[in-house]
Amino acid sequence: MVDITHKITTLRLATAEAILKVSDIKTIEALQNNTVPKGNVFEIAKAAGLLAVKNTFTVIPDCHPLPVEFTSISYEIEDLTVKIYVAVKTVYKTGVEVEAMHGASIVALTMYDMLKPIDKQVEIGTVRLLEKSGGKSSFKTKHRSQLTASVIVCSDSVSEGKKEDSAGKVIIKKLEANNVVVENYDIVPDEIEVIREKATTYATKNHLVIFTGGTGLSFRDVTPEALLPIIERRIPGIEEAIRDYGQERMPYAMLSRSVAGTLGDALVLALPGSTKGASESMDAVFPHVLHVFKILKGQKHE
Repeated sequence: MVDITHKITTLRLATAEAILKVSDIKTIEALQNNTVPKGNVFEIAKAAGLLAVKNTFTVIPDCHPLPVEFTSISYEIEDLTVKIYVAVKTVYKTGVEVEAMHGASIVALTMYDMLKPIDKQVEIGTVRLLEKSGGKSSFKTKHRSQLTASVIVCSDSVSEGKKEDSAGKVIIKKLEANNVVVENYDIVPDEIEVIREKATTYATKNHLVIFTGGTGLSFRDVTPEALLPIIERRIPGIEEAIRDYGQERMPYAMLSRSVAGTLGDALVLALPGSTKGASESMDAVFPHVLHVFKILKGQKHE
């Protein structure tokens, strides 16, 4: 089973369609008039579909157990064809397209079973996904120009060569995965003026300026103190999202003093200095945080 612990929870929607074909108009009339010997085909098939949606993970090994918070099943008749529509919603870390398609398949199979005594040529046709939304692809932001970034590691020990940097390299890797070009990668000591100078310099050249390190509570952790006086608009929601995501995975995340805000047209982020903390902070807000650049240009939320 695929590891989804790094994913964020979002509203997920999927709609699937299944096609059932009968051979005689009398079969359609029996469906519509509820005269099929085995009972009310539409209602029984609907009940079977609801059960199938909720139990998808029990029959398809790689599907995750998830809270199914809404399911609708509807039908549309065209000549000798019955179109079956199954829509599923959840607020979770993974999508519900397989649940929707499984439900549509079982509805069609149940109808087939109930209709075969009166129509020996019933056929199940295409089962397909019509739409899905809510995953990472739904929040990817397209930009006319390439986004660029600077990554600055704030650490006395790394700047002195006593320790190798890994947090900054993780951030770079995740930025590249989101099609952001990293133009600068610097390592600086935990000094307020040095950190502040990097922020003001790179904010005029890049869309993103990301610091890692110096957000804890030791006397040398001064990254927030360096950045807060120069940030023009603080964005508490980003900070909250980072800490909330981390807190769900490690109880010490509440002690981090991550910072987010704008400096000119740049987004400045101060993330934890641990490799895991930096990685999880990036997972918490990317790629959806990139939407900020559209907002800064005056566009509205979609």
